[in-house]
Amino acid sequence: MISSKLTQAYRFSARMPKLIAAGLVLVLSGCTVNPIYHTTGVVLSGYSESEATPYVMQMTDTQMACSLGEGIDPLLYSFSRVVDAPDSTGSLLMLLAGNCMEYRAWEAELDYLRHDYSSNVPAAKDAREVSKRLYAQTATRRYEAFRRAMAAYDFDPAAEPMECPFLFTDQDEITFLAGLLTGMQAIVNDANSGAMAGVPRNIAPQAERAAQCVDNEKWGGLPNAVRALVWLLLPDTRPALSPDPWMVLQNSADLGVKTGFRTSHALQIVAAETFGRPDVLADAIASFVAAEEGFEVLEDYVLLDEVARTVVTFSSDKHWTKNYGHRTPTRFFGKMSPERDTSNIETMSLDGLL
Repeated sequence: MISSKLTQAYRFSARMPKLIAAGLVLVLSGCTVNPIYHTTGVVLSGYSESEATPYVMQMTDTQMACSLGEGIDPLLYSFSRVVDAPDSTGSLLMLLAGNCMEYRAWEAELDYLRHDYSSNVPAAKDAREVSKRLYAQTATRRYEAFRRAMAAYDFDPAAEPMECPFLFTDQDEITFLAGLLTGMQAIVNDANSGAMAGVPRNIAPQAERAAQCVDNEKWGGLPNAVRALVWLLLPDTRPALSPDPWMVLQNSADLGVKTGFRTSHALQIVAAETFGRPDVLADAIASFVAAEEGFEVLEDYVLLDEVARTVVTFSSDKHWTKNYGHRTPTRFFGKMSPERDTSNIETMSLDGLL
């Protein structure tokens, strides 16, 4: 009798580690499928898609918008452990987070230019290194935004033959298009960092093909502007009968003014800086400022125009800092030098006083 009980006790004690391990598995697995977490994740994803994204696109404060991207993205994506990753909204959030990082890179680059103007070599070198690191982080974030945008619509940009994704709403179209644009920006940012981020260059021809899936007229020439930038980066991707890329960029900028958001202007300026066209740069900045008079921004996409404004302003500040040691004076925004414009100044005749 006693030996039988001892045998049972021994068997039970031998099973204890297995029972404990099984219990831990049940507890841990229970956490990952917690109904409260799951429900919260579904609600957050749905709210972000239907309400938060349209709200953000109407914002005028680019700094606050990018801060929202940095703050909300980790929270929203933490729920990808219990629900499907919200790639559509996540693409926009990471795009905004990338903007935040780029703004910091811009400030470091302006610091570099100021120190260089003052011949402060050690400070210039330090600021230059800071800007390169920040551009690398910007490139990493923007490449992730590109990947999420493609995943959101089950689109393989490298597939042969290419099949355009199903884009059911305007929000789908602009999210997809913004993802392509962000992928191109990631390449430029990585180049500014000295290729520290390792963004694959093959996404450029992929973006060029995919941009044809979105209506160019409807979206202010932005699809063709993306294609033109790729043609400049990779001339072999340019179709034989296509117009000159600089002409396409100018037409896209003009169309953007008519449509209500000047994002194509920003791409034109990026191209002018990247490929050393100061004439195009000066004209693009001037035309952006000139368009202010009578310009009506598209209400649902105010943020796009405001982000374009930050690109234009930085480009102008960079030119002024390099040549004059300071940012663009407000009254000279749209001009490339402090020379006064005397064409419209009234002069008093002195004939009657002689």
